[in-house]
Amino acid sequence: MQNRHSTFFLSVFFGMATLFFISACREAPPPPPERIRAIKTITVSEQASGKLRQFSGVVEAADSSSIGFEVSGNIREVRVDVGDKITKGQVLAVLDKRTYNLNVKAAEAELGRAKVQLADKRNDLDRFQRINKQDPGAVSQAAIDQSQAAVDSARKQVQFTKSGLKLAQRDLDKTVLRAPYDGVIANRYIDAFNEVARGQKCFDVFENTGMEVAVSIPEDAIDDIQMEQDGEIQFSVITDRNYNGRVTEISKVAGTANAFPIKLTVEDPDQRIRPGMTARVTLLLSGDDETTAYLVPLSAISQQGKTQRGSVYIYDPQTSTVKQSKIETSSVRGNSVLITEGVKDGDIIAVAGVSFLEDGQKVKLMQRQAEKEDFEIKKAE
Repeated sequence: MQNRHSTFFLSVFFGMATLFFISACREAPPPPPERIRAIKTITVSEQASGKLRQFSGVVEAADSSSIGFEVSGNIREVRVDVGDKITKGQVLAVLDKRTYNLNVKAAEAELGRAKVQLADKRNDLDRFQRINKQDPGAVSQAAIDQSQAAVDSARKQVQFTKSGLKLAQRDLDKTVLRAPYDGVIANRYIDAFNEVARGQKCFDVFENTGMEVAVSIPEDAIDDIQMEQDGEIQFSVITDRNYNGRVTEISKVAGTANAFPIKLTVEDPDQRIRPGMTARVTLLLSGDDETTAYLVPLSAISQQGKTQRGSVYIYDPQTSTVKQSKIETSSVRGNSVLITEGVKDGDIIAVAGVSFLEDGQKVKLMQRQAEKEDFEIKKAE
């Protein structure tokens, strides 16, 4: 009986060993097929019209003014300094008011005297009219007319002295210099206890909501610049972004060194831009022989951080792979951007899903594009 049980267990053991051996000899299942991403592309077929040139400029406030007192006097207080932010109506400086207070009091006294004289003249006229009513002819018509003229003259004197009082009060109010609008003090020209004349410049104030960049354009390039033309503005002290500009002024008269002044309004300013800062302006000019630029969709750019540098993925039809190419970008135009370095005429670049691509990755074109890829970049107007 024991031999029978031993034989059974040996049979089971050898059976399981045989099954294990057969399973081990089977080939491993093949790996799943590689998933090839389909991409949408465009062909860089034409460069943006014109060439890029850069010019140096200086930031100016779009709205600025020089302000001063409308009356003369001795300055008692100066409440702001250069660089201070101010709000509309804020007191900037105050003159000594003593003289102007006396002028107001004198005007008030003159008005009171004129009113008394008017009352006297009216009493005289009323008395003449009352007497003449009780005893017709007792007072001559000439006397009544003369009394009426005296009343009219006294009434005009009251109006005149009222005007004098208003002027005195106005001058008193003008001893306080207030901010004309929200802005920043650019320059200060006065100190306490100085004498200032009427209209003398006390402060330069600029409005910090709008900024412009003043640029001098050489005479050989001024004809290639148009009103409302877009441009790119860079600041040496602001390295994490570039700004969009628009040409809003073009001088008809040359300035220093036969250069023509123009101004570009900063379309997207922030608080970091201040008047007096130096700027570098990039403009696209026709007939110039400098940097070539290509206009491509923004969706093709794989941005690196907050800078204007990024990359695009160029499709290689021979290997069906994409290669990452670092680029330099310039101004943005709507949904497109000017690329100055990193692409060339004829490059096929991915324009969708670039954040999921890697250098050397195998891809395929979308079916519609695989049949015919005929996208052209329009010229910048």
